Order: sequence, then structure tokens, then C-alpha cells
Amino acid sequence: MATLTDRVPQNITGKYYVDTSCIDCDQCRAIAPDFFGRTEDGMSFLSKQPVTPEEVNLVDEAMTSCATCSIGNDGE
Repeated sequence: MATLTDRVPQNITGKYYVDTSCIDCDQCRAIAPDFFGRTEDGMSFLSKQPVTPEEVNLVDEAMTSCATCSIGNDGE
């Protein structure tokens, strides 16, 4: 389960985030490339927060597909 206090600093402010347990598997970026980016040192991060129900569903799909449960949805 993702931990809010371990957020990757590049995450955009909002409800969804990626924490430092990310292993750079690229799954989230493959599912929702408009919402996830990659840091230079190999961590995913939220580059855009979802707004529409369709976007939320896409980010939720990426979150449930994350092998390390590094994507959280309890941000501010």
C-alpha cells in the first residue's frame, strides 16, 4: 500500500500520487501515459491529476495494476 509520507517529490499536488516503493516497471505509464511520468532516477510520478470519471477510472486501473502498490489515492 502506498504511503503518503513517502511520495515521490515530482508528484503533482492532488489526491493521487506515487511513492518511493516504485520499481520502474512502466505499467502505470503504459496504462495511463497522460497521467504518469518518469523521473531521471527511475520512479514514476503523477504528472496530471484525473478530473473526469473516465480519467479517474484510467488512473484507478493503473493503481490496481501496480505490482508494488506504489500508487495511492489519499493525497490532498
